[in-house]
Amino acid sequence: MPVTENVIITCALTGAGDTVRKSPHVPVTPEQIAQSAVQAAEAGAAVVHIHVRDPETGAPSRDPRLYREVVERVKETGTDVVINLTAGMGGDLVIDPDDPLTHLPGTDLVSGLERLPHVEELLPDICTLDCGSLNFGDGSNLYVSTPDMLRAGARRIQELGVRPELEIFDTGQLWFAKQLLAEGLLDDPTVFQLCMGVPWGAPADPGVLQSMVNMLPDGARWASFSLGRMQMPWVAQSILLGGHVRVGLEDNLYLGKGNKVTNAQLVERAVTITESIGARVATPDEARELLGLRKANA
Repeated sequence: MPVTENVIITCALTGAGDTVRKSPHVPVTPEQIAQSAVQAAEAGAAVVHIHVRDPETGAPSRDPRLYREVVERVKETGTDVVINLTAGMGGDLVIDPDDPLTHLPGTDLVSGLERLPHVEELLPDICTLDCGSLNFGDGSNLYVSTPDMLRAGARRIQELGVRPELEIFDTGQLWFAKQLLAEGLLDDPTVFQLCMGVPWGAPADPGVLQSMVNMLPDGARWASFSLGRMQMPWVAQSILLGGHVRVGLEDNLYLGKGNKVTNAQLVERAVTITESIGARVATPDEARELLGLRKANA
């Protein structure tokens, strides 16, 4: 597979992890998240991937009002960037290992359709669809996304005319995403995000990534990322296998040991890597064309 010529850089701005107390650069309020989105776009990101957090506590949130404020603030600046809203919130199940029917604090579990109110209201360019359930790290944390939930969510996203970014954490999830395509619940071009290094999903192993790339349907657009110190090596890894890239504070807080950085700095480093291996960074309009999205202001 050839090296990607025009590389789409996505910046995942804040995520839902317990990172706020670990770095002062993780944006929390809608104003901070929007500002970080603009700075990432100015640094070279064509796409910004947006979660929101409770402005008071920093905890992850599904509040559509917070999403609306972030999106409006970004648009008010006139910044040209593709908006990608998470629709993965509402899948968290924390069980008592001695009494699995008891849900512990941290559980936020709703149906597939109840994960979409902000997408229905704001109609972003892209929203995510997490394509399966997963043991999410050590302990008793589960991410729940069943085939029935996924079919309902994919159908509704398709009705809204929003492009789903299919979040793939393991090979079985990719298998099921292809089943959604076969059932007519996804439109071409399909857009995949191959999520590596998340315990206990697909490991950050180049051979595993190659196997997942080999499983993709014909004509698919794809990117991949890995966590922590593997974030920047994975920029090169993805490009060399013909894919696009994702960086950002959702997945990594550092550039070098102890050097806590901003989203814009992570994007700048991704730009440097991209150009150093002979590729070029795609503009937002080029990203829209590659991903089959509406033109800006269309």
